[in-house]
Amino acid sequence: MIDHSESRTATTAAAEPTVMEALLPRQRSRRLGPVATIVVAIVVVASLVLMMTLRLDRGMVGIVALLDTVGLLLLGVPIAISMFVTAILGLLKLGGIKMIAATFAEATYGGAASWELSVIPLFTFMGIMMWRSGLTTGIFDAARLWLGKLPGGLAVASNFAGAGLAAASGSSIGISYALGRVAVPEMLKAGYQPGLATGVVTMAGTLGQLIPPSVMLVIYAGIAQTSVGPQLIAGVIPGILLALAFAALIMIRAAINPKLAPRFDTSGYGWSQRWKSMLGALPVGAVVLVVIGGMLGGVFTATEAGAFGAAIALIMGGAFGDRAIRNPKAFFRIVWRSLMDAASATAGIFLMLISVTILGRLMALSQIATELSAAVTSLGLDRVSFLLLLLVVYVILGLALEPLAMMLLTLPVLIVPLQAMGIDLVWFGVFTVVMAEIAVVSPPIGMLAFIVARIVQDPEVSLGRRITLTDVFKGVTWFVVAALVVVLLLIFFPAIVTWLPSIGVS
Repeated sequence: MIDHSESRTATTAAAEPTVMEALLPRQRSRRLGPVATIVVAIVVVASLVLMMTLRLDRGMVGIVALLDTVGLLLLGVPIAISMFVTAILGLLKLGGIKMIAATFAEATYGGAASWELSVIPLFTFMGIMMWRSGLTTGIFDAARLWLGKLPGGLAVASNFAGAGLAAASGSSIGISYALGRVAVPEMLKAGYQPGLATGVVTMAGTLGQLIPPSVMLVIYAGIAQTSVGPQLIAGVIPGILLALAFAALIMIRAAINPKLAPRFDTSGYGWSQRWKSMLGALPVGAVVLVVIGGMLGGVFTATEAGAFGAAIALIMGGAFGDRAIRNPKAFFRIVWRSLMDAASATAGIFLMLISVTILGRLMALSQIATELSAAVTSLGLDRVSFLLLLLVVYVILGLALEPLAMMLLTLPVLIVPLQAMGIDLVWFGVFTVVMAEIAVVSPPIGMLAFIVARIVQDPEVSLGRRITLTDVFKGVTWFVVAALVVVLLLIFFPAIVTWLPSIGVS
């Protein structure tokens, strides 16, 4: 069995994404040219000045604030700051200083003071601890030996390894990063085309925000005021369905074009080695069993599952992690770094929740959500037609915005129309996250694609081959189509999402 600990630790600092980048990416202004950046900046400043000086109706103030938020995101301003600045100016315009003071008093407490949201630091620490201690490397070995004989077997193994990691960490970039370092060289060595090798690793990361523990689903639950436990469990079946759809796509393409993914020779590996490889996956399996099994079985609430999952990740990291952490000093250094990273990421998440609460107050005062609900009702759209329209809207938004920005900007506006249409908010949380994860791999933003393209610039990963961002995007396109097909299934058969939470998960 291959020892991947050295390849993981040998990663250059330039190629390794930071925890804050993985959990709280900011909008990348570098994707705007210098002229476009200047133009957007002038438009944002001018529109904010005009909003504060001209007499505008409430709805127009809300619209200008939303558009300027998008403009600030395109300029690279962090998500929370973008929403905070425009929302505060909008509230100042509509209600004056007294309104801002009242909103601060309510939002800074109400936006974060929820017992259920305490699961965020727990899940965050759990995922970071597993990543830093090296527990995530063994799962690909097991998948490779058990699934390698299938058409496109190494790609299928990478896909299901990503699903397994998603059920243990919940970080899209962390999953793509871990798999990229390990799986891409294996596939290239076996003769796989670069587009498929990088595409499957990129898409495997998207499962991280759907299969629990998912920080993004928890953030959604905090905004939409849904129960965290059912919201997390709602992602299980759609996540598995996505993983199966990706695997089916790989096998069909490999069967039609064997040159795309030559079969992996497993003749040199006996059953004893296959069973032995499962030992490397056991630590991850233990965390998955505690978190998902505990919630499904009614043993734990979501918060309790997060606490026990974090404790198990800590124990497993000390017992089965990389050789380096057998040294107590090295182990405690990893634990300390994981705690600091989790604290930093959690602070950023709660700042976003406070900012979106303030933005929600502006949307309520400007009555945009109410007017949108009335407009939707007047169009006579049924549930399916409305969701198909939203699907198109999210695809377009994904061309310019990062996943969290898409979700945080649209939810304050959409919750009222969704309730008017009778759309289950737990179901919509899964829909939103799937669409956001499609955005995270699609051009021109495609943050995960950029991360994977950066990883494969390392000659140790690319085996000296030249792999471009275009290759990654070409490989991803097939999987995006498969993901959109799954989204259509969720729209026409909503019970795929709502059945599991309905059996009584707390």
